[in-house]
Amino acid sequence: MTAEQTSTPLAPASATSTTTPTDAAPHDPYLWLEDVEGDEALTWVRARNAEVADTLEVADEFAATERAIREVLDSDAKIPEVSKIGDRYYNFWRDAQHERGLWRRTTLESYRTDDPEWETVLDLDALAASEDESWVWHGASVLRPTPEQLAAGEPWRHALVELSPGGSDADVTREFDLVEKRFVAPEDGGFHRAEAKGSLGWIDADTVYVFTDFGEGTLTPSGYPRVVKRWTRGTPLDAAVTVYEGTDEDMYISAWRSHTPGFERDFVHRSKAFYSDELYLAERTGTPEQRLTKIDVPDSAEVGVRREWMLVELRDDWSVAGATYRAGSLLVARFDDFLAGDRGFTVLFEPTATTSLAGATWTRHHLVVNVLDDVKNRLHVLTPPDTAAPGTAVGQETADAPWVRSEIPGLPELGTVAVGAVDPVDTDELWLVTTDYLTPTTLSLLSLGGRPGDAGTPEVVKSNPAFFDAEGMTVAQHFATSDDGTRVPYFVVGRADLVAGAADGAGTGTAPTLLYGYGGFEISLTPAYSGALGRAWLSRGGVYVVANIRGGGEYGPAWHQAALKANRHRAYEDFAAVARDLVARGITTHEHLGMEGRSNGGLLAGNMLTQYPELFGAVIVGVPLLDMRRYTKLLAGASWAAEYGDPDDPEQWEFIRTFSPYHLFDAEREYPPVLFTTSTKDDRVHPGHARKLAAKMLGEGKDVTYYENIEGGHGGAANNAQAAHMAAVHYRFLAERLG
Repeated sequence: MTAEQTSTPLAPASATSTTTPTDAAPHDPYLWLEDVEGDEALTWVRARNAEVADTLEVADEFAATERAIREVLDSDAKIPEVSKIGDRYYNFWRDAQHERGLWRRTTLESYRTDDPEWETVLDLDALAASEDESWVWHGASVLRPTPEQLAAGEPWRHALVELSPGGSDADVTREFDLVEKRFVAPEDGGFHRAEAKGSLGWIDADTVYVFTDFGEGTLTPSGYPRVVKRWTRGTPLDAAVTVYEGTDEDMYISAWRSHTPGFERDFVHRSKAFYSDELYLAERTGTPEQRLTKIDVPDSAEVGVRREWMLVELRDDWSVAGATYRAGSLLVARFDDFLAGDRGFTVLFEPTATTSLAGATWTRHHLVVNVLDDVKNRLHVLTPPDTAAPGTAVGQETADAPWVRSEIPGLPELGTVAVGAVDPVDTDELWLVTTDYLTPTTLSLLSLGGRPGDAGTPEVVKSNPAFFDAEGMTVAQHFATSDDGTRVPYFVVGRADLVAGAADGAGTGTAPTLLYGYGGFEISLTPAYSGALGRAWLSRGGVYVVANIRGGGEYGPAWHQAALKANRHRAYEDFAAVARDLVARGITTHEHLGMEGRSNGGLLAGNMLTQYPELFGAVIVGVPLLDMRRYTKLLAGASWAAEYGDPDDPEQWEFIRTFSPYHLFDAEREYPPVLFTTSTKDDRVHPGHARKLAAKMLGEGKDVTYYENIEGGHGGAANNAQAAHMAAVHYRFLAERLG
């Protein structure tokens, strides 16, 4: 939650950086593999990829699996997600005919039909071919016309399009004309930002905020922008006026304007560390400089401003003005009153032992609060006192004007419900996306009405097809007990006879089972439908399990903080407890149990491999962190010190080394077969992590499979073809190793 937009995108340093001798760890014979695009390193990568091609990819079932997954990804029947821009609904779409993708638009009336009429705005495949660049879509931001312009009938015209070469986080920004459907060239005054980490943000039609690589000394140690400037159309970038400059120790600096009519405000965001931020109100003073006023809340809190209201989501307890508010709570106050010194808040949500805040979404007159209750979504509509109506008071804003709570009818009891405002400036319409592991995703449209309790019944607009036959399958939620007695929830998906028949622990099942986890950065894993998983795994007799371990956000900040730094081991103990519980319930055996994790989950997988090898028959380690001695020196690694600790501090290294798989590997131990996957273009988590541990294990004769996609960025794939191929490698590896 931010002041109307994301303020801290994770756009790390360039992946082409290489290791220097001053960075070198002693006695590391595989340091050369950190040279991302070095000839020697890429020769090693291509040799490993060739081994995959000669083994996994030649299996009879590989092509069938890849084709089945590709059909899901390319399906024309998938729900096209849309964003309302003016009176049109925009969608970015990829399929078999449009590998790079189309940015297109339609009307709401047409979108409601089974076969909408789409108008192409930008063809990325044609652009990539004309420029000989493997462009990957990173999104677009569109300037809202002023009320006067809208009244005069002026169209929504000015867009800033972000494109990435090959899928890296570093990207370019180009101005795009939505009316003429063309890029505005720099020689015609168009805004263009060269490839780097950062972005542009509209101030008005002739001015933007720019935060990017301005040259030496303008990036943070994590490779993010350290300086934000105000840039005027028609002037060179080096003439842009500095608005704010962070320190050498900051993580990310950015700025933006809120364009809500009547509430136009500018903000500067300073991210000091991953969980330490400052938000400033930036006001023009009639001079090139802007006056910055810090929003005086704890640095660990998240702040969002919408119209007259300020929301504060707490990560830690906060005592202010004689009151103490609990971590995980959502508070609200009038923004102008807060700036004037008033510290009175209304508590809109307070966590319990089983609930946490999953999100808060504004419409024109309401705030929709999304709550997780034992990892199941519940929605509540909260209406501020300005929209008075009978209802249940949430808190006492004033003696006679409480916030009012109402409910949304017709929502499923189980599964995941995601919420998005159609147009938070003008309407109270809401997109609802519902899904679970066995039910195809459904998109509904709901009008909340202007007053509490006016919400109608959600209208189903689109539904995904069933990509696999779920007949006879079921979903169960269980709880494992971790080493310290903590109850850890997990979901099990598969055939009913495999999933539900061993609840008393008396079963003797040997089902091939894939256990997935993440456990970091306060990210929650909730149920979601996957046609690829269903086709490639569930339909073939596999069981799928998702573990909601500590480090995630399933139970709020406390659940996350319980596995930070020196307590990281708790996340791994939780995951191991789930693995043991699956065997104790008779769902599978350790020989038939595989696990997978990606990114921070790749670190989880690396620790399962090196600390708990006896629990698994196969392990997949995706785009991982593994060398925790050097992670802060590689790409965006320095930004994650708040999660893992600082390995350059000897005291912190003592606990970090206990979860550094690269250092925990013991050539004398037996390990299950392992598949490492990463991307050469991953400029967030350095591919050297996966390369080095794979090479070390191969050097000791272990059963190691390694695959590195040359494109793809941190997501691992730049298009549907690559995504299908990568997934087929995963599932073929599991099928061969787990039976």
